[in-house]
Amino acid sequence: MDLSGRRALVTGGGRGIGRAIALALAGAGARLALVGRTRGSLDAVAKEIVGLGAEPPVVAEMDAADPESVGATSQRVLAALGAVDVLVNNAGIAESAPVARTDLAFWARHLAVNATCPFLLTRAVLPGMLGRRWGRIVNVGSTASLGGAPYIAAYAASKHALLGLTRAIAAETAGTGVTVNAVCPGFVATDIVWESARRIAGKTGTSFENAVARLAAFNPSGRLIAPETVAAAVLELAGGAAGQRSGDAVVIDG
Repeated sequence: MDLSGRRALVTGGGRGIGRAIALALAGAGARLALVGRTRGSLDAVAKEIVGLGAEPPVVAEMDAADPESVGATSQRVLAALGAVDVLVNNAGIAESAPVARTDLAFWARHLAVNATCPFLLTRAVLPGMLGRRWGRIVNVGSTASLGGAPYIAAYAASKHALLGLTRAIAAETAGTGVTVNAVCPGFVATDIVWESARRIAGKTGTSFENAVARLAAFNPSGRLIAPETVAAAVLELAGGAAGQRSGDAVVIDG
């Protein structure tokens, strides 16, 4: 995979799946912009990228729940890179609550981060991609983009929205040289799973290890997915060979 000369924007690039994606893209030769909430985590990944011999990435803090922050960050990245050829919408939140205790703020926060932020960033970079007749947009969804489960109404709705956005823009850009796809992982070995396991352990009295095993059991393999496995799928969709593949939902659940 050779992405030399391509410029890539990765959201949520400071940890977990985003970190793995950033390292994969940098290893393929892309120049990166990393955005996320925590500057320290972004800077740490930037050091890793430089350690690979790649050009130092653009680093910017962004609040994915705030449209003004998303808009300002997109313009800053475009000014710094000159253009964005590959957009990876990875930033996301995953919280759980019964529907009866899902208040409007909880609901709106999931939609803002998981669906509206990708929409705003796509809208910002898409004109340039269309003008160059080359672009790759990869949205990190979830198996919850394709189905539901108890206590995740807000999360599942937001991830369904992201997949719908993916397919609609893929249809709109068909034949332009721009592709729009989604990867839909199950439970991945990241901080989101560790945080969920700690909540389960605290509420049920089970051990942290048992809570992790319960979450891993939702994957058909019975094991958590490695972030690098998700990154490999994103890298494939970001390459030149994926030019005829658009509107796809790549399930990664073992």
